[in-house]
Amino acid sequence: MATLALTNLQVVGNELALAWTDGEENYFPLDFLRRSCPCALCEGEPDVLGRILKPNVNHTPGSFTLKSHHIVGGYGWQPTWADGHQSGIYSFSYLRRLGEAIE
Repeated sequence: MATLALTNLQVVGNELALAWTDGEENYFPLDFLRRSCPCALCEGEPDVLGRILKPNVNHTPGSFTLKSHHIVGGYGWQPTWADGHQSGIYSFSYLRRLGEAIE
């Protein structure tokens, strides 16, 4: 069985376009991706008892403007937003799940 992989990733206007080896494509508005950031600063992280307290994230207009981005290893995409936020790494499997959830 072939492993699902990303074949193309492009920023087109205010969207991120992804193409997968199985022929599927996803298009994400950049503001949706910023609000879906999986990092600990945005989503929280478990304390010693396993409880996750989600931080209160305040977005500014710069929070939704993509400044730069790059592929991390062979497994993820890391954006840098105009507000300086850059700690989120969106694994390809996470992006695929996001795409399936918004279809």
